[in-house]
Amino acid sequence: MTAQQLKSAILQMAVQGKLVPQDPTDEPASVLLDKIRAEKERLIKEGKIKKEKPLPPITDDEIPFDVPESWEWVHIGEILETQRNIYLKLDVDPPSSL
Repeated sequence: MTAQQLKSAILQMAVQGKLVPQDPTDEPASVLLDKIRAEKERLIKEGKIKKEKPLPPITDDEIPFDVPESWEWVHIGEILETQRNIYLKLDVDPPSSL
């Protein structure tokens, strides 16, 4: 096994929750996700971020592998605020269609 293959195998085990034993006393992902949703709602009410279109639930076809019982599959947009129409300060203007 090459160093790159070993690195890939370790990373794969980590994202699947198989690298270290799972601590049953750890807070489940559902609790953290509830906190993230509450914080996003607070920021929306304060006008700091815009409400985004809800994402559809994840289907079984989208799940590539099983994860530990306390983990959850979510769309990345459910936990991150997306930024649209952000341009670097360059010597060009953004497209006129925006």
